[in-house]
Amino acid sequence: MSSMATHQSSGSDEDPQLVMDQRKKKRMLSNRESARRSRMRKQQRLDELVNQVAYLTNENNQTMMQINVLTQQYAKLDSDNTILRTQLIELTERLRSINSVLRFVEEFSGMEMDILDIPDPLLKPWQLPCPAQPIMASAKMFQC
Repeated sequence: MSSMATHQSSGSDEDPQLVMDQRKKKRMLSNRESARRSRMRKQQRLDELVNQVAYLTNENNQTMMQINVLTQQYAKLDSDNTILRTQLIELTERLRSINSVLRFVEEFSGMEMDILDIPDPLLKPWQLPCPAQPIMASAKMFQC
């Protein structure tokens, strides 16, 4: 009997079922902690994505507003350009008429006149019948 008492009191000879239960408990606790950390990482990633969506949505709205402003400016410039082209055509026709009258006067009066040829402004806009004037531009022109 004394050998049996010694056998039970020894620490290495614990009940195998108790050892298995302790390991199972330890594994369950480890799994719970791992799952908790995983949920925290997932929540953190979700928060980052929500913040990124908010930032990109804001940036998209600002870009859309800039596009709208630039589209309006383009439409205004296009309209102004159309008006200017129409005026150019009208003025060119008037100048041609005046030149025609001057040629008639020159032919019948015998008086020599300096009548310049008028280039077609739509085909050759760089050869307009006006003195060359520098076009000044600044960076302010292109700002919203």
